[in-house]
Amino acid sequence: MTLAYAIRPEQVQDHPAVRRVQALAFDDPDHVPDLVEALRGGAGGIEPVSLVATSRDEVVGHVMLSGCRLDSQPRLVDVLSLSPLGVHPDHQRHGVGTQLVRAALEAADDRGVPLVFLEGSPSYYGTLGFERASACGFRSPSLRIPDPAFQVARLSSYEPWMTGTFVYSEAFWANDCVGLRDPGLFARVAAQD
Repeated sequence: MTLAYAIRPEQVQDHPAVRRVQALAFDDPDHVPDLVEALRGGAGGIEPVSLVATSRDEVVGHVMLSGCRLDSQPRLVDVLSLSPLGVHPDHQRHGVGTQLVRAALEAADDRGVPLVFLEGSPSYYGTLGFERASACGFRSPSLRIPDPAFQVARLSSYEPWMTGTFVYSEAFWANDCVGLRDPGLFARVAAQD
């Protein structure tokens, strides 16, 4: 049976369901869900984008884009980080993650954001417009991020002078969500689609 999924902006009443989806998707009741809560209230140059996928009015997936910075030689550039992306285990491998990522990139482009960074599976995100960030002139914020996993999507307002070091917002550091702590994490994210 094929289920229909709708993508829409997250609403306040979705918060408990989003927490549950992220906890189940990452098999962790607190770490990633706490990051989502911190990013919702975090300060940044760009307002967060938080989208949910629903099936029969039930939240089954969630993606968040939050404000970060690119430390470029001429000046700081406001950019976004795509993290986290989570899909309820019962709805994984049905294209929900792909729909969420595409909608998130469209929302970022509509806002005039030039770049979206992430840590993740190159084989998965490479099919969605992301490329190895180091090959495009960007430096990783942490030595714990494997080079192939540090990726970027260059959007329509990107300009060639925009190179430099990607800098996560404080919420990522405070919640210990930068770099590879769990070697299986990227594989689990790729499997959620």
